Amino acid sequence: MSFRLTALTDPADGPRSRRLAWLAAAPDGTPLGSAFLRLFTSPGQAHLGELTLDVHPAERRRGAGSALLAAAVAAAREDGRDTLLAQAVEGSPGDAFLSARGFARALVLDFGRLDLTTTAPGPATPPAVELPPGYRLVSWVGSCPGEWLAAFTRSRTAMDDMPMGDTGFGTVAWDEERVLSAARAVADRGELLHTVAVLETATGELVGFSELVLPADRCGDAQHYGTAVQPAHRRRGLARAMKAEAIRWTRAEHPGITGLLTDTAEDNTDMLAVNRALGYRSTHRSVEFRLSLPG
Repeated sequence: MSFRLTALTDPADGPRSRRLAWLAAAPDGTPLGSAFLRLFTSPGQAHLGELTLDVHPAERRRGAGSALLAAAVAAAREDGRDTLLAQAVEGSPGDAFLSARGFARALVLDFGRLDLTTTAPGPATPPAVELPPGYRLVSWVGSCPGEWLAAFTRSRTAMDDMPMGDTGFGTVAWDEERVLSAARAVADRGELLHTVAVLETATGELVGFSELVLPADRCGDAQHYGTAVQPAHRRRGLARAMKAEAIRWTRAEHPGITGLLTDTAEDNTDMLAVNRALGYRSTHRSVEFRLSLPG
């Protein structure tokens, strides 16, 4: 089959990454597939590229996917990247495609969903989780209030040791501007960011947080963006308490939300146990693949 690749201008550049794009099209202009390559520019991830590649099911096995991949790999190498990541649902055609082209399985993610439509008593309506002495929950909607901004920024380091398998994902450095910028990006899409955090009352530090993003129309499923607790404060029920509060708030304030989605590395057994205890059920697994790009 004949087709052509066209490099596209992508407006999705940001302060910490830029994105390249390609379109595969038939001679008559019919789109066959696309590839997007995100090149991270922050110091801890300047070695990394992240690929999203899609080919229409009816057009697969005709070379468009391989050509798109070759263009993305060449661009990543030219930009000095040594690692390329791509994700595919386990057992899907994308899984087979990446495996056959030298990508290694680096991380498996378990995707889960909590059904909020049930009216029967049970995990979908979790009881309030009592915190140990010395802690209390605080929460906000949208950007972090100024009074918590410095402490919340410090709390983001709780994500530094999250299981990332062999992805070589690097480190993400957070400052106050990055925290505010992330919240603005959610608001600009019309979505709603809800954050629950744990305050250590003796120090005034926020030692954990859990973020939830609701869709623009406040209907359907909302997505957990991250839950983490500082290492010195783990195994005290803080993560479960934060997620339980997010569930309670969603049911009380946004009844149009029918479910909550989450994804967790299969090696993160503690968070998986929290999710199961609160009633989340696995929906599928996804594989994060890694391709090394030696110079």
